[in-house]
Amino acid sequence: MAEFDSDDFMSDFQALIECESFSNDPSSLARSARLVSRIGTGLLGAAPHIIETDDHPHVLWRFGSGPRKVVLIGHHDTVWPTGTLKDFPYSVKDGVVRGPGADDMKGGLLIALYALAKVRAELGSLDGVSLLITADEELGSPGSRQIIEDEARGAKAALVFESGAADGAVKIARKGVAIYQLEVTGLASHAGVEPEKGINATIEVANQVISVAALHKPSVGTSVVPTVMKSGSTTNTVPAKAVVGIDSRAASASEQVRIDDALRALTPTVAGAKIELKGGINRAPLEEDMAMGLYARAQRLAGRLGHPPLRSVAVGGGSDGNFTAGVGTPTLDGLGTVGGGSHARTEHALQIWIPRRIELTAALVAELLSDD
Repeated sequence: MAEFDSDDFMSDFQALIECESFSNDPSSLARSARLVSRIGTGLLGAAPHIIETDDHPHVLWRFGSGPRKVVLIGHHDTVWPTGTLKDFPYSVKDGVVRGPGADDMKGGLLIALYALAKVRAELGSLDGVSLLITADEELGSPGSRQIIEDEARGAKAALVFESGAADGAVKIARKGVAIYQLEVTGLASHAGVEPEKGINATIEVANQVISVAALHKPSVGTSVVPTVMKSGSTTNTVPAKAVVGIDSRAASASEQVRIDDALRALTPTVAGAKIELKGGINRAPLEEDMAMGLYARAQRLAGRLGHPPLRSVAVGGGSDGNFTAGVGTPTLDGLGTVGGGSHARTEHALQIWIPRRIELTAALVAELLSDD
């Protein structure tokens, strides 16, 4: 396939990258939502609904009034603070597009829009399709999760436009994510004069960290990692408070439940200490069996289109595809740009893969809409 050279796509790509949209900057997100809406309205012939949660504007196109057949999911927020463009500007050189959000996921959401425009031109209708571009994915989708689940529930398929792997592989599995905070309450006393009158929160949290780390089970794809820890106030005071963060990833729902149950069963080890577990499961796993049917279909279509053989990969990070799979909707992820360096100054997308992704997505959507 010749190098992709669509002036319209690349003009829109530049505009999206140069419209900064840091997840924690409401004014930049508002500008980004307006731009996504304008580009999408021009491509799809219909204006979206803007659904705002906690100053995060989510952009939703919903075609037809019947049940959803295909739901496409992306996000327009990025991890890049406003002002990043000054020393990490948009650029294109030798077919490589660089800039904040190029791969995660300004290019991906644009692929979804252009693919739907292609389907609309071919079929004359997008009835049964929803396209949701959220504004808080990089924060864990606290406000958009319910919207995502409501749109996906009962649909035939969910297609997610996070970036693909370096060789163009799509993502057929993602670990589930759980985030916890274990808080310890002890009792302060003078460490030098009467330490026996205190209840040492540092000792308690240290003991708990050992118990938490013991839950780690990489042989089945489970990680349980104590992370940020804080304890005490001064070196001459028995610590009265301590807290440790816990990041857990699991490849199966049963493992998530095992870890959750074990963490909630923790008990104090220091006499008089109290512990409290906060947080919980954020994203259920995207397990392979939720993706394999769509993956096989995508492989066949890629071959028919003359693309390189479509491969697959399982990854540890979560996405909104975890939510769609969590409500029972078959889900295929990684249909966005192919590049790399997401969240780093090496972030980039490869132009050559863009038309392939548009063609593949359009073929998938058209076939799913045409199924009985």
